[in-house]
Amino acid sequence: QVQLVESGGGLVQAGGSLRLSCAASGRAFTNYNMAWFRQAPGKEREFVAAIRSNSNTYYADSVKGRFTISRDNAKNTLYLQMNSLKPEDTAVYYCAADRPKPVIRSPNEYDYWGQGTQVTVSS
Repeated sequence: QVQLVESGGGLVQAGGSLRLSCAASGRAFTNYNMAWFRQAPGKEREFVAAIRSNSNTYYADSVKGRFTISRDNAKNTLYLQMNSLKPEDTAVYYCAADRPKPVIRSPNEYDYWGQGTQVTVSS
């Protein structure tokens, strides 16, 4: 079992930055695929970024160049550094984890989810 707890959300003006953290329990963290998804009101949950155990990273086109995903295996923590935030980045951001799989961008591939943290970007 893996438990995930996100933190770091909040209200920020357009152009600002936030760093989200996801603390994970369980010794298997190092071997897991980890990802961030987000869900805006009335919309489906969408892929934001992911990182494999070998540290290969993947990004949605909408955040590429602005967001950076990273992991600290010694601290069992996943991060999402978000820069140049836009109002359209407003959503609840979720951390997700699962055993290594080829598909990494679909929420259906992740069994473990955090409770979410709200990010609001004002214009």
